[in-house]
Amino acid sequence: MKDGFIKAAAGTPKIEVANCRYNAEACFTLMRDAGRQGVRVLCLPELCLTGYTCGDLFLQPALLRAAEDALGTVLEATRDLDMITALGLPVRREGKLYNCAAVIHRGTILAVIPKTYLPNYGEFYERRWFTPGGAGDGTVRLCGQEPAFGTNVLVCCDAMEGLCVGVELCEDLWSVVPPSSRLAEAGATLILNLSASDELVCKDDYRRQLVLGQSGRLICGYIYADAGEGESSTDLVFAGHNMIAENGALLAERRFATGLTVSELDLEKLLFERRRMSTFPAPETVGMRYVPVSLESSTTTLTRMVSRTPFVPENPDERSARCDEILLIASLGLKKRLEHTGAKTAVVGLSGGLDSTLAVLITMVAMRLLNRPSTDVIAVTMPCFGTTDRTRNNAVELAERLGATLRRIDIGDAVRRHFADIGQSMDTHDVTFENGQARERTQVLMDIANQTGGLVIGTGDLSELALGWATYNGDHMSMYAVNASIPKTLVRHLVSFVCDDKAEEDRELSHVLADILDTPVSPELLPAVGGTIAQKTEDLVGPYELHDFYLYYAIRWGFPPRKVLRLAEHAFGQRYSRAVLLKWLKNFYRRFFAQQFKRSCLPDGPKVGSVTLSPRGDWRMPSDAAARVWLDELEALE
Repeated sequence: MKDGFIKAAAGTPKIEVANCRYNAEACFTLMRDAGRQGVRVLCLPELCLTGYTCGDLFLQPALLRAAEDALGTVLEATRDLDMITALGLPVRREGKLYNCAAVIHRGTILAVIPKTYLPNYGEFYERRWFTPGGAGDGTVRLCGQEPAFGTNVLVCCDAMEGLCVGVELCEDLWSVVPPSSRLAEAGATLILNLSASDELVCKDDYRRQLVLGQSGRLICGYIYADAGEGESSTDLVFAGHNMIAENGALLAERRFATGLTVSELDLEKLLFERRRMSTFPAPETVGMRYVPVSLESSTTTLTRMVSRTPFVPENPDERSARCDEILLIASLGLKKRLEHTGAKTAVVGLSGGLDSTLAVLITMVAMRLLNRPSTDVIAVTMPCFGTTDRTRNNAVELAERLGATLRRIDIGDAVRRHFADIGQSMDTHDVTFENGQARERTQVLMDIANQTGGLVIGTGDLSELALGWATYNGDHMSMYAVNASIPKTLVRHLVSFVCDDKAEEDRELSHVLADILDTPVSPELLPAVGGTIAQKTEDLVGPYELHDFYLYYAIRWGFPPRKVLRLAEHAFGQRYSRAVLLKWLKNFYRRFFAQQFKRSCLPDGPKVGSVTLSPRGDWRMPSDAAARVWLDELEALE
């Protein structure tokens, strides 16, 4: 349970209808298997000790006694199992029968939760046998114990912050206001749903939407355990459609199979999101009963997928759709700004690198949306001391293929004159040597914008803003920054998307984009060596795939450094050593804190994803904040 992770599972045992002894053995066998896998919370299906399809047999005292005996068998067989389990059975109370979930741990029944909404339509006639559950302060006598009974009960772990378990059953999720909504308002972070949902064509899609939607609305973990093989096939088929969801994301899913569906839920992540979302209410505890449970602390082995590129979808179709949407969102932002200001031109500094390529592509889309000619885009290439023939030629060819108005301005003489004025030696390749070129380029762009009544379009991306990899009042500044919320890893995929999209329509454009994609990332501010790029950004600040990974988890989810490192080891363990991951993570935190002053005065730019560092939007941070707390934690890990 270290770092907020807890291993959870949905299980579907193979049962026999009305054979409670057989079903008890199937359940505790599955529970023991889950325990061996490190599962700490397990959800089993609705009425799994009897079978959901018993029909009028539910009114037979013999079956009800057998169900209680079966629960007693499970309790005894799992007395040493340190795992919270919810399993279903019919329960008698005060002359009525209820469809219930028994929540158990180490031989103790913690709570019995009755189903709230009973279907009485189509093939389901639960009201024929069962009574709807409700809230209350009651208990129930079951297996010689007297646990809490009612729909207003939560099971909370005192050894793990944030582990608070609520339960609903099948049809409850289909209701207008599911019981889980009230449970989450009272503090539940994990909802267990014991279900027996028959399988129909396309019903799995609807069921999945419900589970994902509810977990997203409630910012919770949601485990859905469905009845499967062994239920009667008289009129229905049950497929054991099990799901584990977290805040709207599907972590694991299984269908048409018995056994366990296992993943890890990140309760720390859920708690952070609930704190961040001002619309999520403070716990409403009136009338709610909290049952404590103790779980031994342990380190959860991670099996859940952790993407190396959290900003870039793994699925190619989804990635293409995302790229198309991002280009449109960014272009619409620029379109509005050009309309509002009455700008006659859009001025883009074109270096032959990825960022400026993406900026000019977005600008071209904005011009098309305005029904304006591509010549209204002024592409300015400004070679200097570090510019190579490759990047210069790619910038020129890109501008020509796009139909932009191209201007070539060699800034070498202007920079030399400036260096002479301030007494900067041409042989001293320090930060002044580099930044002087960057600021001269920005001055040229701003002046051309003034000449043509236009706006300078910024090219800097989100990754560079996070690391402060920009010259203050140089490439740091523009009149509208279209790439400001697009990280470097995503910039590459966006350019690649356009490259592939244009492969048939314009082979020459596709070819130049492919060569830009193949060019090392560099500001080209130091003299080239033998005609090749001498200054490679990732050699200096670290791999962008790591920094984007760190940015996502440290800023979007607020994870502490130790957890960011743990996730990085899980995702990149085959590619980078722990020492390398730690080195660049320390560099990330040092630069992120030291360079906030550059982010405090950023130009406007469109937000396209869940992470942005705009001082007017999602990120508010003092420029003088110290990184000591975060760096101390990383140094302790060494």
